[in-house]
Parts: sequence; structure tokens; C-alpha cells
Amino acid sequence: MNPNENHGAFPNLYLIGFMGTGKSSSGKLSAQKIGLQFIDSDQEIEKTSGLSIRTIFETQGEERFREFEKDFILTGHSPSGNLISCGGGLPIPPGMIETLKSKGMVLCLWASPESILKRTSGNSSRPLLQSDDPRNKIEKLLREREERYRLADRIISTDDKSEQEVADDISKYYLESLH
Repeated sequence: MNPNENHGAFPNLYLIGFMGTGKSSSGKLSAQKIGLQFIDSDQEIEKTSGLSIRTIFETQGEERFREFEKDFILTGHSPSGNLISCGGGLPIPPGMIETLKSKGMVLCLWASPESILKRTSGNSSRPLLQSDDPRNKIEKLLREREERYRLADRIISTDDKSEQEVADDISKYYLESLH
């Protein structure tokens, strides 16, 4: 069966991992290759709330943002045929990674703190990295989140890989899992 013929019959694919690991950039390429609809959870939350992620964090707090994420996962997209790029903290609250796995396949994109810092430096739209020592913040958050990220169906390293190489890895694993 070719996913491009009837993408609705194909299970959702959720990409999780820290910011800067390539979930959006490689996710878009993978979705095109596989024939799935690409959805970015942060963009969908911005659309439905009418607020930027940064504004939500600043005015309503991280806890409210996590509620937006949970609502999106529970009701904000169709049950099949999608590749969803999840915000870095989305799978961390209790029950969220389990919910993702019950709704489809979960792949975690992983990168070293050095790679993440290089990819995210100078990006003011990432509220969790607005600190005097972003590398230390990245290392701390990775340590806190690693256990949850490791619950994914598979972990794909993105260090020293192009967006296309990561997209090829994602596509290959997803398509192999359908057989």
C-alpha cells in the first residue's frame, strides 16, 4: 500500500525531542516523502489561541501552555494520516507520552547539547532558552526530559546529519514499521 494514495489509513507519526533537533524541518521533508499531512503543534496552538508561544509563556505561564498542548493532542487533529512535530516539552507531563503512543508512532529526535546550542542560538522565539547561560539551561532540561524522551518507539540521532538525512531516517523507520 502506498501512503500517498490514502494517507488517512496511515497511523499518525509524532516527532518528539528537544528544540533544535530538527522536528519541524526534517518532519516537513518526511511528511512529503511519506505522503502524510505535516502539523506543527506550536503553530496550531498559536492559531487556535491567537497568541504567540512566547506571549502565552509570558502572560499565562508554562502550565497554561502545557494545557494548550494537551488539548491539541486530545482533540486538535485527525486520528490518522498526520506527521505531528511536537513541542519539546509536550511529552514530558505525566501521561502525555503514553497518550501519544496510544494515538500513533512516536519517534524521538536526539541531539547533543552542543548541536542544540548551535542550532538555536540567537533565536528569541524560544522562551525556555532566554537565560544568561543557555548551554547550562539546555543541559539541565535535557537531563530532566531524557527519561521521558527515551519512552519513544525509537530514538534517532540528528547530530552531524543534514535535514534530509534525518528525514530519510524518519521515513525509513515509519514505513518499515507498517509492514
